[in-house]
Amino acid sequence: MSMRFLRLLATAIPVMTAAVLATSMAAPAAETAHHLAAAPVSHQSAIPPNVDVSEMLGNHADDTIAANPLDPLNVVAVSLASTLPQGLFEGVTFNGGRTWSRRVIGSGPPLGEICCDEQVAWDRYGNLWLSYLLNTHTLGNVGIAVSTNGGLTFTKVTEIVPTGPKRGTKQFADQPHLAVGPNSVWVSWNSSSAANQRGYVQAAGARVTGLGRFGPFSKPETVPTANGQGDYGDTAVGPDGQVMVIYESNILTRCCSRIYAAVDPDGLGPKGFGRPVLVGRSNVGGIYTIPAAPGQGIDANPKAGWDFGGGKFRGRVYAVWTQATPRNSDNLNTELTYSDNDGRTWAKAVRLDDHQTVNSEFYPAIAVDQATGDVAVGWYDCRNRLGNQGPGCQPPDYYTQFWATYSTNGGVTWVPDFQVSKGTSDARDDHDSFDFGDYTHVAFQSHLFYPAWSDNSNSTGTNPNGTLNMLDLYMARIVVP
Repeated sequence: MSMRFLRLLATAIPVMTAAVLATSMAAPAAETAHHLAAAPVSHQSAIPPNVDVSEMLGNHADDTIAANPLDPLNVVAVSLASTLPQGLFEGVTFNGGRTWSRRVIGSGPPLGEICCDEQVAWDRYGNLWLSYLLNTHTLGNVGIAVSTNGGLTFTKVTEIVPTGPKRGTKQFADQPHLAVGPNSVWVSWNSSSAANQRGYVQAAGARVTGLGRFGPFSKPETVPTANGQGDYGDTAVGPDGQVMVIYESNILTRCCSRIYAAVDPDGLGPKGFGRPVLVGRSNVGGIYTIPAAPGQGIDANPKAGWDFGGGKFRGRVYAVWTQATPRNSDNLNTELTYSDNDGRTWAKAVRLDDHQTVNSEFYPAIAVDQATGDVAVGWYDCRNRLGNQGPGCQPPDYYTQFWATYSTNGGVTWVPDFQVSKGTSDARDDHDSFDFGDYTHVAFQSHLFYPAWSDNSNSTGTNPNGTLNMLDLYMARIVVP
């Protein structure tokens, strides 16, 4: 949940229950760390050119990015900007990032006054979908908008009101997560109230039949049982329209979390979500402060990507999250697993960092290239502790870069993880307790991998805030053979 939304909640609800669990959930044993050999394909040998997308005053976080399947050089990147009381920064490129059209969206009609927690996703027809939280009189509702011209303009489609188990109780959505499939678009969110801050995981979807052609969004659908309570997750859509929500169970303490997934097997059909399945365990809970994120902290941040293309691994769904080894340490790593049977069973989770570093890695993001079946993962990484402030810096891990890896054989093997960000950032210098935000995203389309991240290194010399000050939205374009 963003700091902007927390401030709005404080204004809208003068008396809100400060319910925090008195004791931590008993933490199951961590999954065994496992080293992956490098895939036998060429890999990134040099740091790719970095692009400062925002070039705007203030901090930029909660980054999201998408590439157009009909034109992979058409990319849209969006971020939450601290200088805006409402609204988002949007950058649009039609040449793979060489030039950008920049603007602010959602500062009022037609999209409404946007609070935060935005995400973009492009379907195969060329519709660019945008989900977000609203503020003002509809505080905590989920807005959905669509663009049919490459991201140049958006039209508001609907506003989803989260529901709860009791009628008349005001519910607030948190972290809506957007996903597209072959013929549908879905969004999931956490629906909570002052009396139940753990909340419930809900989702809604709409059928899509062409450019600008789509049906109404369904009513909110709630994941059943007590294990359906959680947050900070993701949404994925499968090749037959089935939809998955993934989330962490413990959002109110530092340790620990169970990662659950629930699947609606017929998507927009009548069946609804089945009982959640345990995907994995993490020693990271929902309030996990680390030196690299001293204000906002991090969480396990589970993310999912479903291969619904026409390749060899069609139907495989991947999941990633952050793991701490040992418990309550800053030794954070990215773990990945996958399922070939719609999430009923999952492969043993493996670590993705090639060097098995003992430094913090957090906020993993995953994307499947539906044109090739390749899969890529990126994350913030503190393995290089020598930051721009000079040599000799020692732990703890303040200095942050962005790293990534990819697989061309269904996640069986991965290329050696490589550095994406040219510079090194430090969230302590951003004058904002939001740090790097709640998440970031990557896009992957037709061999073009586009990571997005928040960066205050000023490696491009274009950050108007200067070096090691406030964060700008950065991206890179990486060609995957």
